[in-house]
Amino acid sequence: MKLLMKEMNLENKVILVTGGAGFLGSYLVKLLKKENLKKIIIPRSANYDLRKKSVCEELVKNVDMVIHLAANVGGIGYNQEHPAELFYDNLMMGTNMMHEAYIAGVKKFVSIGTICAYPKFTPVPFNERDIWNGYPEETNAPYGLAKKMQLVQAQAYRDQYGFNSIYLLPTNLYGPGDNFNPASSHVIPALIRKFDEATSNNEKEVIIWGTGNSTREFLYVEDAARAILLATKKYNLAEPVNLGSSFEISIANLAKLVRKLSGFNGKIIFDKSKPDGQPRRKISIKKAIREFGFTSKVPFEKGLKKTIEWYKKSMPYILDKP
Repeated sequence: MKLLMKEMNLENKVILVTGGAGFLGSYLVKLLKKENLKKIIIPRSANYDLRKKSVCEELVKNVDMVIHLAANVGGIGYNQEHPAELFYDNLMMGTNMMHEAYIAGVKKFVSIGTICAYPKFTPVPFNERDIWNGYPEETNAPYGLAKKMQLVQAQAYRDQYGFNSIYLLPTNLYGPGDNFNPASSHVIPALIRKFDEATSNNEKEVIIWGTGNSTREFLYVEDAARAILLATKKYNLAEPVNLGSSFEISIANLAKLVRKLSGFNGKIIFDKSKPDGQPRRKISIKKAIREFGFTSKVPFEKGLKKTIEWYKKSMPYILDKP
């Protein structure tokens, strides 16, 4: 069933934002607060286990819209150490939240997927039509596939029930407030912390996983939050939509840039015994531009400087965060 495209007025709506206290969620909630909502519900993981059907059932009562950001997520090392948890947690959270939202009569469900859902060797730039043309990169396949099941569920519930659920595919995010815990952080916060600690300890070199040849596209977190809000208001179709910046950089060049901006003067050593992850990541954003007018605004180096400045200012308070 195809739903007509119509911009949603969020005024006086009750919106549930899972993961609303997290990295991306905190930025999105700031934007939502400007929309004259009746109420924003932000469940905290310490009090609400979204893997449980009964918890999701309780949360969606009298809710107009759900934006599902909550996820168990981390970098390559974390994915290698916790593949079963990543699969189970993300599959159950997404499945239960969407099903209970449908049962409760929620008007719209916005599901946030992951770039890890794409096949390992997707033609560059990644186009949404290629999302099923192969198996994801092995180190993060359990996570990527669990999150991709949200797309399957969304389209199935739309076909059978006319349920308005959309699926967005943001590329790698970064920005102030990111996770800097080395056990679970992604590449940018991991590099920032490595170079900062190496400088503080007067070390001569920093060791980085992989060959440095793989590439990534990065989207500043404020841009990502704005994209999600635009899609929430304007996009109502079954097909997934990429959210990105169209900026691709190799891990080697990223490391050199972070080294420069961090003030580290030593050498970079690549540990080639460690995995690179997906060989290339750069996505097509034509659909996001066409469907709801999204383009990124923050240039990469500017966003990276802001992130490093935030880290150095906040460092005493964040290093023990999970």
